[in-house]
Amino acid sequence: MTARSRPRTALAVLAAWVCAAALLVALPVALPATVAPVASASAANAADWNPGNIIDDALFYDGSALSAGDIQAFLQKQVPNCRSGYTCLKDYRQNTDDRPADKYCNGYAGAANESAATIIAKVGLSCGISQKAMLVLLEKEQRLVSSTWPEDFQYRAATGQGCPDTAPCDASTAGFFYQVYYAARQFEIYRLNPTWWGYQAGRWNNILYNPTTSCGTQRVYIENAATAGLYIYTPYVPNAAALRNLYGEGDSCSAYGNRNFWRIYTDWFGSTKSDAAHRPFGSIDVTEASPGRFRVAGWAVDPDTNAPIDVHVYVGSVGTAVRADRSRPDVGAAYPDQGSAHGFDQTFPATETGQSQICVWAINSGAGSNTLLGCRTLTSMAGSPVVQIDAQKLTTSAMTLQGWTIDPDTTAPVDLHVYVDGVGRRVVADRDRPDLAPHYPAYGTGHGFSVSIPLTAGDHSVCVYAINVGVGDNQVVTCSTVMVPGDTDMGRQPIGSLDTVAVEGQKVTAAGWALDPDTAKPIPVHVYVSGEGTATTANRPRDDVAAVYPLYGKAHGFSVTVPLRSNGVTVCAYAINTAGDNVQLGCRSVQAALAPAALERQPLGSLDVVASADAGRSLRVAGWALDPDVAGKIAVHAYVDGVGYVLDAGNPRPDVQQVYPAYSASRGFDTTIPVSAGRHSVCVYAIDDAGGANTSLGCRTVTTAP
Repeated sequence: MTARSRPRTALAVLAAWVCAAALLVALPVALPATVAPVASASAANAADWNPGNIIDDALFYDGSALSAGDIQAFLQKQVPNCRSGYTCLKDYRQNTDDRPADKYCNGYAGAANESAATIIAKVGLSCGISQKAMLVLLEKEQRLVSSTWPEDFQYRAATGQGCPDTAPCDASTAGFFYQVYYAARQFEIYRLNPTWWGYQAGRWNNILYNPTTSCGTQRVYIENAATAGLYIYTPYVPNAAALRNLYGEGDSCSAYGNRNFWRIYTDWFGSTKSDAAHRPFGSIDVTEASPGRFRVAGWAVDPDTNAPIDVHVYVGSVGTAVRADRSRPDVGAAYPDQGSAHGFDQTFPATETGQSQICVWAINSGAGSNTLLGCRTLTSMAGSPVVQIDAQKLTTSAMTLQGWTIDPDTTAPVDLHVYVDGVGRRVVADRDRPDLAPHYPAYGTGHGFSVSIPLTAGDHSVCVYAINVGVGDNQVVTCSTVMVPGDTDMGRQPIGSLDTVAVEGQKVTAAGWALDPDTAKPIPVHVYVSGEGTATTANRPRDDVAAVYPLYGKAHGFSVTVPLRSNGVTVCAYAINTAGDNVQLGCRSVQAALAPAALERQPLGSLDVVASADAGRSLRVAGWALDPDVAGKIAVHAYVDGVGYVLDAGNPRPDVQQVYPAYSASRGFDTTIPVSAGRHSVCVYAIDDAGGANTSLGCRTVTTAP
């Protein structure tokens, strides 16, 4: 693999940048004390430059250096306002995709509309590269951090990854997310495969000053992996001219990539030399979940003092400061100068259900910075109460519930609140339930309950709630309206349902159920088919009704079968109240397809018009006709002075369909019959389609004159 250097796109803006660089003022960044703080930044001094150690490994490979929130705050501070029409890094967002885990990075879980700060934070954690170093890389390659008017190409080649001086950028790594991810991954490739490259740590290396080989080289002993990686990524060392003008240009043999990385890091985050020797250290020895809490135990020591220090324990996003001052003779034996008073062992409330991340920071005293002792992921023993009803009994005098309930947040018994018609009382679920021990060993057995709720005749609202403690919500044990029959009629209306209306052959069957809350006895039901009523009693067995209304038994079903009288019928069912208004259980409209012989109904219709027409030369005959037994139009015969004529009864008659909606509107006839002047007798008949009796629609006498 050939060593890469600054991308050509970056070289195009370099001249303008180095002139403007002297005008840039780096400000210190304030970060929360709950994370490893940023060292106090100060203007870089060329006397501190060490070509063999550009940055310590402890700083460069710190994948927890900054959180997404820290990065966002830093970007906001660098560019409070962006030029109109441009998207600065503080506002940049994009969709990211999944990246597989390998030996260099732990992969990446893509998401929609991620901010640049989130991308940088997640990549740093995944690949173990400092987010501070990634910010510096973005600045020294494309000025993305400080630019108030970044162009698209600056995002496409944000870190210069895959952009050698001698060829176009690799399209497969183009775009901000890929640039950040694969640049971080590339530094891990350098670290884990040191012999693959020309520049290696732990030996002397001849490093070019400039792509122009005639400018010469400098012999450099590279002290660490981070410095070797930076030289492989940008293979030039700054010459004396570049170092003399640290914030500007040197001479024609100067190169600025690694000088700028060191200078920008120093300006923004302080020294590139690690304060590891002054950082606190320690161990997380115990993390365990208990009902509603987590226990965290361990120890922490600061090399600069033998006094106890604080540790900050974070359960999810909730932090708690704890003094590490418990006796730990084992720590005192290992670090006699510090003594034994450096242990901590405390429980913390669970803040959420499911998995919780627990992180512990040792808080620095004196020189150095806070240290993350580690993070652990545990499943919380927290959430809403778990309830099981083992038995439920309902009588005309009481409802009894038996079961158990446990709140995952506590070993204490759970309170039940029982409300009857809005009036509440408290019951404690503290009865012994030895059967729970194998399933919930951490909670004990005192979690059973037996609740008896007195009832009187009538309708009652009964609700029972298990009351939550800690994380979660109250849980409904039961909540329903309970109907209790009595000895006297209280005037409650019947209830029930018309479940089915079905046609089979020449019959229609209506079935359902009905009961009167005032009595457990069966009640009458009336079923109407197109206005013709049939009385029955709802006394058929209905197990499903009994399951819902156990005090009333199951003898509350009904089924009525009656002959069909027409092809289109409406079926309605009514529950007959023992005292008071009846209740309609429902209505259904159904269509049948019965043969005419099955019904033998006569045609019906009307002779609406018999009148002279065409100046007395014709008679106009109009009206309508239909046979209730058939869906199509039927024949109509007209007789004028005994001479027969067949009329077409297929004209639209919407008025007829309004009265007979089961039939089409094409039931009308309207025709003229030639006649001579004089007196004429006219009779019209609707012809039965099945050969039965025809229907006379009427006879008229009309006189026509020329």
